Amino acid sequence: MVATATARRAEVLIDRCHAGLDVTSLRTEALRRIRRLVSVDAAFFATVDPATLLFTSAVAEEPLAEARTLFLDNEFGRSDVNKFAALAGAADPVGSLDRATLGERSASARYREIMAPLGLGDELRAALISGTGCWGVLCLHREDASAGFDSRDLALVRRLAPHLAEGLRRAVTVESTAAGAPAAAAPGIIVLDAGLTVVSMNPEAHAWLAETEDAGRAGPGGLPLAVQAAAARLSTLEEAAPALPASATVRLRGRSGRWFTLHATRLHGPREPQIGIVIEPASPAETGSLLLSAYGLTEAQTRVAALVVRGCSTRQIVRELHISANTVQEHLTAVFDRVGVRSRRELVATVLADRGRS
Repeated sequence: MVATATARRAEVLIDRCHAGLDVTSLRTEALRRIRRLVSVDAAFFATVDPATLLFTSAVAEEPLAEARTLFLDNEFGRSDVNKFAALAGAADPVGSLDRATLGERSASARYREIMAPLGLGDELRAALISGTGCWGVLCLHREDASAGFDSRDLALVRRLAPHLAEGLRRAVTVESTAAGAPAAAAPGIIVLDAGLTVVSMNPEAHAWLAETEDAGRAGPGGLPLAVQAAAARLSTLEEAAPALPASATVRLRGRSGRWFTLHATRLHGPREPQIGIVIEPASPAETGSLLLSAYGLTEAQTRVAALVVRGCSTRQIVRELHISANTVQEHLTAVFDRVGVRSRRELVATVLADRGRS
């Protein structure tokens, strides 16, 4: 009887994932319904840029929100178990802390330095993958006790994960979140010090930041999660290759529905090194590749389709990608089937129409 009720509740949640909800509504309803299926004491639920896996917006429940900076440092700058990027590339995109550490939670720096001080124990993490892209991540926490998540909990999240991913994919790439245009069209510029405190910011940056999904839940220093994630990734890239120039970029869809990009780079001057953040409208190439990935194309199919959208001929695609004309045609045939069109012209029109709704 209990199993039947659980299965019924899971089916309702799966149906809601395909109901065309916006990101905020999907996250709110999913977390509420997940709690009717699994015991959860705190949760983190984020959207990510499929190209970089950087967070673009998130809900972080207490007490997680107060440790956001520490979690970002662990995620992008430390070695640890069940990193979201590792799960996104694994055969099984769902894992728990207890299973990864064989019950020795203290083997994880994230547990020792962040979770245990917050009174948290086991965590269940999932990369939310639809098609070939990771569109979000989910982390469920339990209070620090001997009982962690069991195999039934992991199996349930494995079942739910692709449907949550599909709901996010549609919300991010297909469904408009609101009408209108952002207040800013010119680039926004933010300068941060080493502690990610804002040194200066132009008016356009204020307008762009108001476009972010989690603008009302900004972290330390008033910065949305996407800015903090890009800055954390930049620091990680610099540590990995200090002699090379580094930058981190994330694509976001604003509340108005407009796509924009956020670039983090290192600034050097007479004072201590600072981080520069440039926010600007996304280019057609940046939005086109993401919108094409929404159809579940392979990487090779996406590369061919993106060049077609840019107006390239078969001969130009052959030269650009170093593949045969027959391979180009095979990829295009698969793309047409996926997108539901019959010609290059229809493909371009469909992608441009999606971009217009973006």
